[in-house]
Amino acid sequence: MILLILIIATLLITAWLILLGRALPEDLKNAANARILDNRALIRKLTIKSKINIGKLSVYSGLVLTFMKLLVYQDISKKVEKLKQENERLQSGKINALSQITLPGYVLQREIDEIGKSGFHKNLLTKCYELYGKKYAPCKTKQLLAKMLSYPVIGVALTLLLAVILLGTENNTAGIAILCIGTGLILVLVYAIYDELGDMVKKRQTAIIKQFPNVVSKLALLVTSGMIMDRAWKETAYSQETELYMEMRRTSKELDNLVSPESAYSNFINRCNTKESAKLASAIMQNLSKGNKEIGRLLKDMAHEAWRERRHMAKRDAEKANSKLMIPTMLLFTAILVMLMVPIAMNFSGL
Repeated sequence: MILLILIIATLLITAWLILLGRALPEDLKNAANARILDNRALIRKLTIKSKINIGKLSVYSGLVLTFMKLLVYQDISKKVEKLKQENERLQSGKINALSQITLPGYVLQREIDEIGKSGFHKNLLTKCYELYGKKYAPCKTKQLLAKMLSYPVIGVALTLLLAVILLGTENNTAGIAILCIGTGLILVLVYAIYDELGDMVKKRQTAIIKQFPNVVSKLALLVTSGMIMDRAWKETAYSQETELYMEMRRTSKELDNLVSPESAYSNFINRCNTKESAKLASAIMQNLSKGNKEIGRLLKDMAHEAWRERRHMAKRDAEKANSKLMIPTMLLFTAILVMLMVPIAMNFSGL
């Protein structure tokens, strides 16, 4: 058994090393581009978080402000600068900082065309398109697939080697436990990568739906006050830093770059992928030539409907929260009941 496990581990490591040796500059470039995108996303996240913290601090002054700065504020300038420098090195071709673990996954994607034509790849690409946009979706899809292809090979191989070492020292229980648990954890990790992507998409769609009533209400207010649609869209887009507003900014930039309104708003619908955003963009496209009066009325009606749906959503969320609280409530009730009944039972037994 030990020999068989050792052979399997050796074959897996050998396959991983062969694939690593077959990596081409194209694979390194894809990995570098994905790392650059990750760094940019982290910079954007840190910047938004810093702005939010600064906004929280603006209501304080004096000693309270000093204390809250120590508690809330975090200087991100050094971390952001470090990430920017890493991106500059990667863009200039210095790829020493790249992780080698996922490179075999890029090689497999390049050499096996069926991977790129599979339904699983298309599913990943659709989700990445929604999260990262049309431009960056292929790069992020390759990165995720590279992880899901590389991690099982090297992870299972190392787990098997560790199991062999333990079995060789006649610690059979620990060896078998490492073999089973380690392999299971690797498979769970691979599934978690895919599942996390789905969770990100769902959370993003939920956030967009919750932000929609505020957006459409502000658009209705600006348009009915006499502002043209393009200007109202831009004013609304740059008023906050959340998901729907960021997508509106992308659309605004596309319109500034002379992209046709039909294409810009169609891209907005595809990126948001919610019925609310589709309804808003479709209404704007259909009423571009009718002036502010018609679109203003439509936006008002849409705002009323959105707020009504938002109230229904809040009620549904409250009902879900109540149902989730039932189990801990019952456990707490049982514990209290036991604490009350045990002393009474002991007193009766003493009699």
